[in-house]
Amino acid sequence: MEWPELRQRRPPKLVADRTAARLRAGHSLTVTETGLAFLQDARRGGDESRPLDWILEVHHPLGSGEAVIPDALLYYRTREDGGSMLRAFVEVDRATMGPERLAAKLTSYARLHDYIPAPIPGRPRPAAGQQFLEEDWRRHYPLFPRLLFVLDGTGPAGIETRIRALRAAASDRALSGFLRNVPVLAAPLVDLLRGGPSAPVWLPVQHPDRRVPWGQSR
Repeated sequence: MEWPELRQRRPPKLVADRTAARLRAGHSLTVTETGLAFLQDARRGGDESRPLDWILEVHHPLGSGEAVIPDALLYYRTREDGGSMLRAFVEVDRATMGPERLAAKLTSYARLHDYIPAPIPGRPRPAAGQQFLEEDWRRHYPLFPRLLFVLDGTGPAGIETRIRALRAAASDRALSGFLRNVPVLAAPLVDLLRGGPSAPVWLPVQHPDRRVPWGQSR
């Protein structure tokens, strides 16, 4: 199995504010609960996903000090199709941010999808006929990982509001290329825990009236 040569986020500084600490602890527990759901689902279905295949907060640079840092990066090998390797960026939302701010993450991942690092000063540029610079993510993944939003911390009405916000963001024509190449799915945590991540509990942001398994073909 290949591992991304990406640096992980430094451990956060001690949080003095008790409310912020409680929110972060709740978020960490939900991220862990989500990872365990994938681990248990793999064992039930004869697939392969181990604890170290759930990697927290991997840093993906965007240049100028900006970065995309998913809550988790998932590696998951299915027993079907000769053992296909699936990868996913996982974003866990506990309703601690507004729906619009959550939906704005689509734009961040679209930027990562298109991000090409600037040439390193002093390093010669590709000569005519040689390969041009390519997107940074291609150094780590053969395909851009799926993007999974796991929604919790609110009732059905709040989850519906967040799905509508994701759907509205997905209608932006500037994201059409990204969404054409990368599956973006959302699921309530309660459904994911009840049926398992491999069940058809995921809503494609472009077609929220459908429910599909997260590992569906692109």
